[in-house]
Amino acid sequence: MLKRKIINELKNWKEHKNKKCLVVQGARQTGKTFSVELFGKSEYDEIVEINFKETPSAAEIFDGDLSVDNMIMALRFRFPDKKIMAEKTLIFLDEIQECEEAITSLKFWAIDNRYDVIASDSLLGIDYKRASSYPVGYVDYLNMYGLDFEEYLWAMGINDDMIDLLRSYLENKNPVPTAIHNTLMDYFRKYTAIGGMPEAVQRYVDTKDFREVDMIQKNILRGYQYDIAHYANAEEKIKAEKCYLTLGKQLLDKENHKFQYKEIEKGAKAQKYYSSIEWLLRADIIHLCRLVSDVRYDLDDYAREDFFRAYTTDMSLLLAMKDMALKQNIVEKTIQGNAKGGIYECAIADALHKKGYQLYFYKNETKKRELDFIIQMNGKVIPIEVKSSNNRSNSLNAVIKANPQIELAYKFVDGNIGISDDRIVTLPLYMASLLPDSGVRFFTAK
Repeated sequence: MLKRKIINELKNWKEHKNKKCLVVQGARQTGKTFSVELFGKSEYDEIVEINFKETPSAAEIFDGDLSVDNMIMALRFRFPDKKIMAEKTLIFLDEIQECEEAITSLKFWAIDNRYDVIASDSLLGIDYKRASSYPVGYVDYLNMYGLDFEEYLWAMGINDDMIDLLRSYLENKNPVPTAIHNTLMDYFRKYTAIGGMPEAVQRYVDTKDFREVDMIQKNILRGYQYDIAHYANAEEKIKAEKCYLTLGKQLLDKENHKFQYKEIEKGAKAQKYYSSIEWLLRADIIHLCRLVSDVRYDLDDYAREDFFRAYTTDMSLLLAMKDMALKQNIVEKTIQGNAKGGIYECAIADALHKKGYQLYFYKNETKKRELDFIIQMNGKVIPIEVKSSNNRSNSLNAVIKANPQIELAYKFVDGNIGISDDRIVTLPLYMASLLPDSGVRFFTAK
């Protein structure tokens, strides 16, 4: 059984004195249902679960009067074997996007406040024009992703004491002993090839067979394609699928990883395809890294909506778009050409996204400067470069020199920890997953 960080976040939510209903958001197959079920069984006397996709007839529980007493009575009749008691029962509404009345009911559960209610959705964001009955202000949100590298290490049998030791090297900026570093790089390359989808990780744990992993990855990708075909409207579905399936080419086959519409079809323009990018973004199928014109806080003030890189929400999906030989090349360190830099860039984007960071990048054609990523941590801007080797970072050095307000920058390399400048810290690729989270994982929508 895979250990997931979200369990602690769910416990934090439960103990929060002003908690509301919780909506666990995230892409399909990231482990939302499993994690909530595990949490419910360990923290409550009873868990009442409704999956609206598996049992659409359960929607009748929410027909008509949405008072909590009425809904509890309906639940007791539908689940006569369940002892549904206030403060001791978790109500879990899975795939809630399939039942609009259940979404509306979250407001009344929150106001009543006798029962803990968690809803899970994979595609709720695509229906952003939903009627005003959506319970804005009555729900908290928790984003869930595939396994990060730390969770993968847990799956491989690495315990918390060993990971805490790694954090001490990071905090003290001391090189990791060579034997440990080499082992971790081996783990990291395998994790990059496997990705973080729980089913793919579990299959590797059970079989150590990358052919089995490849089969799982491609099945999950087909599931995402089905979701696009099923949930996108007729105008968007073909365009959204084309945009999505071009990411392998956009990120691994080109030196310039900016999303280019011409890679979808000859002569393609943003006017035709940008709405499809927005759909994929709202469906948690991609995340974006936007260009900024300056490296000052707040980066949103300098971000361009029309110039971005698009990444899959998990490396599993990107790898599924390519031949299985790429996994072998990653593990055996034989990647060639643009794919080498692209894989490492995508791996760091994946790690930072799973830490909850909004990603930006910087490019100045006139001055020939480019930064792979920029994040904001505790109100400060942190530039990041990713290198397939530990060679000189001319752009990062120039940006740091020109911007004295920048206190810290990271360079992630296929190498060990080092300090090349008072403000530039060189870190092994695997340590991106050990950086602090962007903040509190569950939050109230504004």
